[in-house]
Amino acid sequence: MHTEDRYERVLDQLDGFVIEIPSWGFANTGTRFGKFLQAGAAAALEEKFADAAQVHGLTGATPSLALHVLWDLPGGVADVAKVTQMVSRYGIRAGSINPNLFQDQEYKFGSICNPDPAVRRKAVDHLLDSVEIAKALGSQDISLWVSDGSNYPGAQSIRKRIVWMEEALQATHEAMNDGQRLLIEYKPFEPAFYFTDIADWGMAAHLAQHVGPRAFVLVDTGHHYQSQNIEQIVAWLLHLRRLGGFHFNDRRYADDDLTIGSIDPYQVFRIFHEILSESDRNVTESVAYMIDQSHNIKGKLEAMVQTVVTAQELYAKALLVDRERLAELQSASRTVEAEECLRDAFWTDVRPLLKSWRERRGLPADPLSALRESGYVEKIERERGARNATFTSSYA
Repeated sequence: MHTEDRYERVLDQLDGFVIEIPSWGFANTGTRFGKFLQAGAAAALEEKFADAAQVHGLTGATPSLALHVLWDLPGGVADVAKVTQMVSRYGIRAGSINPNLFQDQEYKFGSICNPDPAVRRKAVDHLLDSVEIAKALGSQDISLWVSDGSNYPGAQSIRKRIVWMEEALQATHEAMNDGQRLLIEYKPFEPAFYFTDIADWGMAAHLAQHVGPRAFVLVDTGHHYQSQNIEQIVAWLLHLRRLGGFHFNDRRYADDDLTIGSIDPYQVFRIFHEILSESDRNVTESVAYMIDQSHNIKGKLEAMVQTVVTAQELYAKALLVDRERLAELQSASRTVEAEECLRDAFWTDVRPLLKSWRERRGLPADPLSALRESGYVEKIERERGARNATFTSSYA
């Protein structure tokens, strides 16, 4: 295929690439040691929707906002009307619904895997409430991360907790309608350090297969051991038809929640390449791309726009891979040539291509510069600054 034809194909395919941004990415967050407050950070739900609308207006790729039940809908289903108003006002859809099973004091020894049946019941009820919120908002995905685990050998029964986990997720799956999905996330450690109840993709895949056809695995790129081959995990989940989506971020050590591609952009490119190598479009088109980062040092809006632009660039690079030629080289075991075929796409400067795509769609050619020139960040810093100077409440 001629270069011009390949570029034109990429321009068309970029229209289908959307990435969901998280409400908590605009809020004052921090580490276990404290927070560095930002004057323009969002606190109210409307501020989060307003910021999300700015990002979408600049990038054209973020039409939905992931919502956290406890932080964004503390009243549960009763808050749906308020969210619906924000959706209508700002033109941003309610995205994945994220339950909170890690913050309440009762969850010290676990939530859906807690030895106390009353605590397990409370946790399951929260999951069921989250399903109802998703139904009311027309949200497809319930995105579930469970922090349950134990720090010390002998302190908890690993096998009993497997059964409790299966029972809780089964009840959640049964409450969902046909248009909904349960995305099961995994993490090897933190806050539990001896064992985490869903510690890797195999455990998450088992749970998805056990509870039913609407359950899938969510891959958080920061939730892996050092040097783990994440694209191989992606390939396996595609093969099993259990890849539901991603929480994209980057890391140097563990779950650092750094901005996507800031440490290893080649890894994100390789992940996109594996997805685009799947021949069944029904499988790949259902994969949800989502951001999950903590912008503690970078400005909230700048970090989000930079992240989305980086994701678009890496996705465009993966679209440029000559997969027909690569398959031929792989079949002939021509190792160096096959590697160079992949690297050729990665090293291509796609920024002019993205600029052309944006100009065709009436978007700013340089979203980050456009944000800086808009005055929006200075505006929200003036409006929110006094409040945020003394903001001391919970994580989000």
